Amino acid sequence: MCRFKAIIFDVDGTLADTERDGHRPAFNAAFAEAGLDWHWDPELYGDLLAVTGGKERIAYFLDKEKITLHPGVDCEALIAALHQAKTRHYLALLRTGAIPLRPGVLRLLSEARSAGIRLAIATTTTPENVTVLLDQCGEPGVRDWFEVIAAGDVVPRKKPAPDIFELALSQLGLAAADCVVVEDSEAGAQSAQGAGLQALVVTVSAYTADQDFTGVPLVVDRLGGPGEPATARQGDLGGAEYVDLGVLGRVHETAYPLV
Repeated sequence: MCRFKAIIFDVDGTLADTERDGHRPAFNAAFAEAGLDWHWDPELYGDLLAVTGGKERIAYFLDKEKITLHPGVDCEALIAALHQAKTRHYLALLRTGAIPLRPGVLRLLSEARSAGIRLAIATTTTPENVTVLLDQCGEPGVRDWFEVIAAGDVVPRKKPAPDIFELALSQLGLAAADCVVVEDSEAGAQSAQGAGLQALVVTVSAYTADQDFTGVPLVVDRLGGPGEPATARQGDLGGAEYVDLGVLGRVHETAYPLV
């Protein structure tokens, strides 16, 4: 029996590999639609991912590239409009089913649900991005498995600030020691740790594999499953082939030992 009561998941890069072939081309489509010659190639987008939040990422790009807008252009309004267009393009892509859940995600969600473990999401992406992704995952009703979806601009500061995880904990009515977090990025790990969530598993993605995960008890390349073994890059799986509730339980017990 697991001592933890809930699993809190990040979304982009964690539930699905959404960044390189999802959000990035959606940004580029929004730029082209607005008549801008901006283009984010995979390498540049990897650098921009240091900033969490789509609107914040555009603002950072403008500053980084020293782009000067035409006089009279409201920068905040332009960023908001570009982000709205980007979301529209991204949702259209999601609805084609082109972005599946990462290996092992649906299996772990099903195991948790069967065991009575509560499920939550803490992400900086917009709520509709989350629900459409879940609706297209091939398993009917998955979005309803999540008791809490803390997403988007509902907190004043985005990751690596702890705000979104603190909100998820508040909405769950649980303490940090009652939960396990599954993340994929350094910023996400710092956000979780800042909220006191020390039972943390990171499933690195293409853009986060070389980030600094100091203090994270378990870093793996994927959640994995039967025939799809996970590889531990930091910590160990305790002899397991992939990340299951037993592995999460051991991570939780290490983070919060009984006294």
